[in-house]
Order: sequence, then structure tokens, then C-alpha cells
Amino acid sequence: MLVAAAVCPAPPLLVPEVAAGAAAELDGARTACSDALAVLAAARPDLLVVVGAAEADSEGAYPPGSRGGFRGFGVDTEVRLGDRPEGPPGDDGAGRPLPAPLSVGAWLLGRARWGAAPVEGLAVDGTLATGDCLRAGRETAARAGRVALLVMGDGSACRTLKAPGYLDERAAAFDAAAGRALGAADTAALAALDRALAAELLAAGRAPWQVLAGAAEGAGLDGRLLYEDAPYGVGYFVAAWS
Repeated sequence: MLVAAAVCPAPPLLVPEVAAGAAAELDGARTACSDALAVLAAARPDLLVVVGAAEADSEGAYPPGSRGGFRGFGVDTEVRLGDRPEGPPGDDGAGRPLPAPLSVGAWLLGRARWGAAPVEGLAVDGTLATGDCLRAGRETAARAGRVALLVMGDGSACRTLKAPGYLDERAAAFDAAAGRALGAADTAALAALDRALAAELLAAGRAPWQVLAGAAEGAGLDGRLLYEDAPYGVGYFVAAWS
């Protein structure tokens, strides 16, 4: 059963070493993420699952100890998804690397010195149909008696002329609807986000948010929107559900 969730943006720029001289621009987002993770820890989960959009051939589950990093962004910072359980001799926890959204989640957890529960990862195809996202969420919530989610995802990348997807006049309304749903823990509103429109607006958070919607069905959680902004023309949200 889902007992808590934190929603955080997934740009590698959250990692100060990646952002370099622009690191201070996302200080507010980092602080809000820390506050959201504190809500997860206070819920005393049996299992924490980090959910984010998959990259090429990276869909599926990631066990505790899975590794990732940011070498593709010019820095050698490495991360690990929680603590690796005891394995056979010679097992160093190596496996397929975490996709970037899960690596950012792992970095946030490391920064918070997370130790409240075992950590696993789930990378979902960004084009996954809403019904399949909801089903994945329900299955994830049933993994343990007390499950928490750290959901990594961004809103539209079309908020300004300099945004990655250029300016789309529909982007602000899409992000406003997503922000309201995340802040109110409104699972129906999250499930109603249009998959085709989200794809056109480069909203990578749509599928992870709908996994959250499925996981939270019937859980009776309340939500708080801790941060909402669109630096670099991309919608970023931080929310805490408990």
C-alpha cells in the first residue's frame, strides 16, 4: 500500500557539479526536494521505489545497489540506488546503468543520507499508455505493506522561446493542470493528462506521474505543492503526498 510519495524534477542540472556556475539557480528546487524526502522518511516505509522515464532500452526494474552517474553530462559524479543487499562472492552490484532520471533520484537520496528503507528503481517508457501506467502503479504499491514512491519527472519543455522544444502556447495550461493535480494529490486529474499532448510538449513526467496515480488509488493521501517554476523553459514541480 502506498503511504507517501515525493514528486521531484529530473534534470541532471539539479546536481551542482553538472550545473557548475548555474548551480545556484536551482537552490530552491533542491531545498524543496529535501523537504519532500523528509516526508517520505517520516512515513516509515518498508520499501522506496524511485520511478522515472526510461531512456533507450532502459525500461524495467532496477534492484538495490544499481549504479548510475553523470559522465554523459561532463562530470564523474557516480551514484548508487540505496544500499546493495548481500550478494554472492565477487558481486559488486554492477549491472545496467540507471537512466538519467533515476540517477538524479539516487543523487537526491544520497544527498539526504537516505536510510529509512530499501530502495529500488522503476523506469517506465515515456510513451506508455495511461492504463498501463496506472496498472504499473497498482502493482508497485502492492509490493510491500508500506510503500513510498520518489517520482522523477518534468513538465512541458516548451514554455519559452529558448526552451528545448521552443514555445508552445499550450504548455502553460498543461503545466498548470499538472501542478494543480500534484498539489492536491488528485489521482483522477493526473490520469486525465493527455498522453499525445504530453508527448508534443515534451513533458517527460506524464508517464511517471500516472504511475503515481495508479499507486495512490484508494490510499487517501493529501498533497502539497512545495515548488513550481519553469527555469530554462521547462516546468519543474516538487510535491509531497502523505
